[in-house]
Amino acid sequence: MQQQIAKVLEGMRSYLQEDGGDVEFVSFDHETGVACVRLMGNCRTCPISSMTLRAGIERMLKLNVPEIVRVEAVP
Repeated sequence: MQQQIAKVLEGMRSYLQEDGGDVEFVSFDHETGVACVRLMGNCRTCPISSMTLRAGIERMLKLNVPEIVRVEAVP
């Protein structure tokens, strides 16, 4: 599971890095289906980071890893 998540995030990383940001996989809870990621760089303070998280990261993870129900950002 962690490798699947890491692979999806790796595919997105270049887009985030273009704007000075990045994302890091933190954990996945098998019981709740919640994946936790850490937004880094400009993504931490960007006013549209919640949109990046939901419309970008969460959408791609849910499409590629069906066990994921939700993605949350952690500090």
